[in-house]
Amino acid sequence: MTERRSGIAAAIGAARKRSAGDTATAASDREKVHPLVRAAAEWSWRLIVVAVALYLLAIVANRYEEVIVPVALAILGTAFLIPLVDWLDRHGVNRGVAVAFVLIVFLGAVAGILTFVVQQFIDGLPDLSTQATQSINSVKDWLVNGPPGLKQAQIDKIGDDIIAMIQRNQDKITSGAIATAGVVTKIATAGVLLLFLMIFFLFGGGHVWEFTTRLVPSGSRPKVLEAGRAGFGTLVGYVRATVAVALVDAIGIGTGLAILQVPLALPLASLVFIGAFVPIVGALVTGSLAVLVALVTKGWIAAVIALAVVVAVMQIESHVLQPFLLGRSVRLHPVAVVLGIAAGIVSAGIIGGLLAVPLIAFLNTAVRSMYSQTAQAAETADNEVQMGIYAAKADPPTWDSSDAPGLNGPPDAPDDEKADGEGVDDSDPDDGDSPSDPPTRPDTIS
Repeated sequence: MTERRSGIAAAIGAARKRSAGDTATAASDREKVHPLVRAAAEWSWRLIVVAVALYLLAIVANRYEEVIVPVALAILGTAFLIPLVDWLDRHGVNRGVAVAFVLIVFLGAVAGILTFVVQQFIDGLPDLSTQATQSINSVKDWLVNGPPGLKQAQIDKIGDDIIAMIQRNQDKITSGAIATAGVVTKIATAGVLLLFLMIFFLFGGGHVWEFTTRLVPSGSRPKVLEAGRAGFGTLVGYVRATVAVALVDAIGIGTGLAILQVPLALPLASLVFIGAFVPIVGALVTGSLAVLVALVTKGWIAAVIALAVVVAVMQIESHVLQPFLLGRSVRLHPVAVVLGIAAGIVSAGIIGGLLAVPLIAFLNTAVRSMYSQTAQAAETADNEVQMGIYAAKADPPTWDSSDAPGLNGPPDAPDDEKADGEGVDDSDPDDGDSPSDPPTRPDTIS
């Protein structure tokens, strides 16, 4: 028995020696690598893991686009309407009644505006067609009798080639029309889903978010809960400011087109309003379309005036409206906005460009909120997630107040990130220093 115990002890001792030798060898091999190379390798594999995760996330998002897009649009619609719902709730109106009233008024207003715009488009289309035909004939006459000196046969041949190309691609055009019909069906389905989601988001979206955070480990749950609320507050401010900016763009450009008597001035102004929801890029593209219509129908003088109107409105938007309305709630550099829109358009088309800036603004505020939270706030928030799975519980009014979380942008940087060290306790309870000791720099606190 003693010999067996001695054998076991010897085996354990040999194993420990081999382990210590292996550790020493690994440490020696690690020291042979330059610290910069070692750090670069460690960062590289971590970045590769993050890139693979983002790639897989993009694949999943693309696969379930018909579900994810309505959810994202429902969140933006909720951010736009929830201040009014909360205001009615705060003044004694039942929250369910408030949600129904706000949605009915909103849908009625949208339907009425769309009907009016479509009717204006139908009424103005003949005038546009007539003036466009006259402009094309004028261009043809200039090409034949003007400095280019082209022959009429050459002009006619260009027209015949265009007609022949259309005939050769008739099947593609037909299939494109069928595909368009399929897209209309998808849009209708997504619209029903969007409306359904907005009803519950407006009624009890906060409790839905609380339940969703149960997927997060309990240690991080309170921070994620508060970060989501702060991020949604940023969306409330973003949507409110974007609507105001889009309205100013549409009124400014539409008024200029109406003064120039450009056909379809109101539909073009409506298009500018929709395009302005894509910051910087949207209003520029739709304004360029308005300039093109002015060029085709009214000539180059009207087009130059329309271009001046568009540029003036864009300058007011960039230097006055966006800094004043969007600057505090979003706090994004223009480079981040443009790159985000470009990435969104490349990855998901127009809808990607529309959702890129709200997503970046949400993540910006949410991440900064997580950094700014204290351990005490985390402990108290952990007990707030109390909701049944199947019950739709009404939210308390929150987003109609000017001090709602995240409504005024991301929180300030935590104390250890401030250069002046404001609010940092520099004393060490263990060293017995007196209050007269010189303060310690925040960046030297261990």
